[in-house]
Amino acid sequence: MHRLISRGYQFWEYIPSMPAAVIFMLIFLLMTALHFWRMFKTKTWFCIAFTLGGLFEVIGYLGRCIAHNNTTTMGPYVVTNAFVLLGPTLFAASIYMTLGRIIRRVRGEHLSIIRVSRLTKTFVWGDIISFLVQGNSTPLSVLGYAKWGKILVIIGLLIQLVSFFIFWLTAIIFSKRIHRKPTSESLQPHIPWRKSLHMLYAVSALILVRSIFRIIEYILGNDGYPLTHEWTLYMFDSVPMAIVMVVFFIWYPSQITPNSDIDPEGNIPLAASMSQEYLRV
Repeated sequence: MHRLISRGYQFWEYIPSMPAAVIFMLIFLLMTALHFWRMFKTKTWFCIAFTLGGLFEVIGYLGRCIAHNNTTTMGPYVVTNAFVLLGPTLFAASIYMTLGRIIRRVRGEHLSIIRVSRLTKTFVWGDIISFLVQGNSTPLSVLGYAKWGKILVIIGLLIQLVSFFIFWLTAIIFSKRIHRKPTSESLQPHIPWRKSLHMLYAVSALILVRSIFRIIEYILGNDGYPLTHEWTLYMFDSVPMAIVMVVFFIWYPSQITPNSDIDPEGNIPLAASMSQEYLRV
């Protein structure tokens, strides 16, 4: 994406819009603050990855703000590409954990096509691989290995797409099975597992749309329409990811924690560390 001009390398095919970058930076800043507040209030530590994803988005759009007057400076370009690209991968980690907790909450482990003890770890490891692959793409690009950087992004996004497809399949099959053979816990009105599942479908669909757009963007290359027209980024990445944060916040998975993790008031014990939370799901 580098064009040689009289004053050096141009890292952008357009001048990044300051108003658009500021608007989305503030949107993600607000939503990240709300997610931090809700996470600490409900002690849902497994949502830390999702909240950090929001922070990544804030940093990414801050980079776009700086890039408005610095299109030949490498720093803002690297920050923007890396953080905006990786934020949704962190969203996905908490989304995967939520499904495992829904299944445990309604005692439907026997209805899952993947053993629940392995379910979250399987998807999260796929997410980590996707994160690492995509994370190494930007350094390669700025060091002059743009072709390999593009290949890594596409591979990372494809891994994410495959993970989400299997995740969706697992969630849909579980939903059909538990409707046919409901557990006693699934019939309790105070457990909003159906709303939580629908929330997962919605946010997963939005991340899938964004990932498909990103794959098309990188396949078409530097001279393709998406990378030469800024509005496509906001329409197919920024807006969907902002909606993901809003939807996840409205239907926050704080009431689908397994019974063994809940005290009489419905809270997760503060003594449970984040590492334990990640391993339990």
